[in-house]
Amino acid sequence: MTISHQVTGDGPDLLLVHAGVADARMWTRQVAELKDRYRVITLDLRGYGETPLVPQYSDAGDVLALLEELHTHDVTAVAASYGGYVVQQVASRRPELFSRLVLLCAPTDNVQPDDELRALWAEENKLLEAGDVDGATDLTVRRWIGPDADDEARELLRTMQKRAYEVQLAAGEVENEEWPVEPEKITPAVRLITGAHDFAFFTDSADYLAERLPAAERIHLDWAGHLPTLERPAEALKLIS
Repeated sequence: MTISHQVTGDGPDLLLVHAGVADARMWTRQVAELKDRYRVITLDLRGYGETPLVPQYSDAGDVLALLEELHTHDVTAVAASYGGYVVQQVASRRPELFSRLVLLCAPTDNVQPDDELRALWAEENKLLEAGDVDGATDLTVRRWIGPDADDEARELLRTMQKRAYEVQLAAGEVENEEWPVEPEKITPAVRLITGAHDFAFFTDSADYLAERLPAAERIHLDWAGHLPTLERPAEALKLIS
């Protein structure tokens, strides 16, 4: 099954891949601004938005299959958080598909989560095991978006995360085949963006990649949390387009 996706506009290919606490709706404001200049491709990874989970799948394989189905070339990929990790997997295997990557607060291989993030995951799991989906959703909204986000952005994050919990909890055990991230093979130019209000793990991941990617640009935003395109949409648009 092809994952749920939308193609909007006409021009060079621009792929937007959402964070692991969101879905394709996180890019709504950006799509409205970019559709006049690009063919904008958005998608819901499995277990998010309109794409159901299946027992065995590969997020990286799904993204690659979609790019091939749409006959893309010279793709600019903008990807947030977990979506950035998925794009790294695809670009490690098929770097020639891409002209440029913009990774927003993305994790990577061979970097360990910090204690604060591990504690958050433990708290989230405890709430979910107790059946408190609302409590886990509230925790996400408190901890995963920066101080500059407005009420609209916070409510959107709440809606997207609650939907993800509903889909993922109903699916039970699943297996996602991950591909290795090999920074030295990612030859397109890569812009690495992190936020001062985010967890240290994501800053450490970007620093690790910056040392190993053939063509990396490093940007650290003093105002940003984990989701800068939701927190300051207009300002973030200049960083990704």
